[in-house]
Amino acid sequence: MAPRSIFLREIVQRGFLHQCTDLDTLDAEMKAGRVTAYIGFDCTADSLHVGSLVPIMMLRWLQKCGHKPIVLMGGGTTKVGDPSFRDEARKLLSVEEIASNMAGIKQVFSQFLTFGDGPSDAIMIDNAAWLDELNYMSFLRDYGRHFSVNRMLGFESVKLRLEREQPLSFLEFNYMILQAYDFVELSRRHGCILQMGGSDQWGNIVNGVELGRRTEQVNLFGLTTPLITTSSGAKMGKTAAGALWLNEDRVSPYDYWQYWRNTDDGDVGRFLRLFTELPEEEIFRLESLKDAEINEAKKVLADEATKMCHGAAAAEAAAQTARQTFEEGSLGADLPSIEIARARLDEGVPAYELLREAGLAASTGEARRLIKGGGARLNDVPISDEARKVGPNDLSETGVIKLSAGKKRHALVRVQTSAMT
Repeated sequence: MAPRSIFLREIVQRGFLHQCTDLDTLDAEMKAGRVTAYIGFDCTADSLHVGSLVPIMMLRWLQKCGHKPIVLMGGGTTKVGDPSFRDEARKLLSVEEIASNMAGIKQVFSQFLTFGDGPSDAIMIDNAAWLDELNYMSFLRDYGRHFSVNRMLGFESVKLRLEREQPLSFLEFNYMILQAYDFVELSRRHGCILQMGGSDQWGNIVNGVELGRRTEQVNLFGLTTPLITTSSGAKMGKTAAGALWLNEDRVSPYDYWQYWRNTDDGDVGRFLRLFTELPEEEIFRLESLKDAEINEAKKVLADEATKMCHGAAAAEAAAQTARQTFEEGSLGADLPSIEIARARLDEGVPAYELLREAGLAASTGEARRLIKGGGARLNDVPISDEARKVGPNDLSETGVIKLSAGKKRHALVRVQTSAMT
C-alpha cells in the first residue's frame, strides 16, 4: 500500500527509498504531525560532490513537506573516519583541516534549505559539540555495553573489509558507535526521530535506532536511499576532470550545467525525479521524448539542477553559453577559462599541458591519450601531433584560444593581463 504521508509518498514515487526500519509506523508519525530528521556529513573535503545530492534532496523534500531537517556536520566523527565499504583507512585530518573543510561544505546548504528558528526551518549542528566532551570511561560503561562486537563484524560495511584481509583499526571500529550516539543526542536535544542516509550507512543507522531504544526508551527510525549509478553502471558524479563538486570555486556553473546536459538518454527520467522538483506529469512527458527531442529534456534537467545548486542567473548564463557554443558556433563568454603568462605563450606550451590545466583532462597522461585518440581540438581543429605546441599564432581575433575535449567539453585560454603599477 502506498504511504499516506506526503513526504514518504513523494520520495517513494521519485525513487529515493531503499530501506526503512519500520515504514508503516514512520508513515503514521509523519501523517500525524511534524517530524524532525537528520543526515550527517563528514568534513573530508572542502566541498560536497554530486554524490551527496540525493541526501541533500531528501532534506529539501522533508522541509517542503512541512518537517524539520537537521544538517549534522561531522566535526567530531571526521576525526575518526567512516570505514564503511572502504578498502583502507581515511587519511587523518588535523583540527584545522576539518574546520576549513566544514566552512567550505556549509556554503552549499543555503541553496537547498531554508535555515532559521521557524518550526520547519533547518538547523545545522556540529557533532563535535558533544563528542569532544565525552568522558571515555563513562561513555564505554554507559553506551559501549549495548554493542555486540559479533554483530558489528557481521555488517556488510565491515565484513567486506575483513574478507579482503584489509586492516580495520580500532579507531575506525569506533565510528559506528559514535554515529549511533549522535542519533541519541539529537533525539534528546532536538526531538529528532529519523536518521536518513545512503545505503552504505544502513548498519550505522540501525545501531542508532537500537541504542535509542535501549538507553532512552524512544522509538527511532532509519531510512536509506539506493546507491545511484548511471545506466552504464558508472558511479554518479565522475567526470574526466575528477569529481563533480557542488561548490562554485571547485566546478563552474557552466561545467555543472554541462554534466547534466550530457546525461545518458536512459537516465533522463530517473534524474529528473531525483534531482529536480518537476511534477510527475511533466517528467513523464519529458522522458517520453524520442530521438533528438530527448535533448530538450536534458536541457530542462541541466537548467533545473543548476538553478537549484547555483541559482537562476547562473543557470541561465550556462544555458546561454551552451547555446552560443554549440548552436550558434560562437564562443560563449561563460566557458571555463584559464590564464597563462604572455612570456610562456611566446615560448610555446605543449597542448597536453594546457588540456590538463584547463580541466579537460585529469592528468598529462590522459591529455596525451586524448590527443592520440583524436579527441582533442585546438580552435576546433583536431590536434594530430602529440608534441604540438600552442603559441601566439593560435590566438583568435578576440585574443583567446579554444581547447576542446570531444564534442561537448570546451575551455578558453586567455593571455594574462599585466598587473597595474
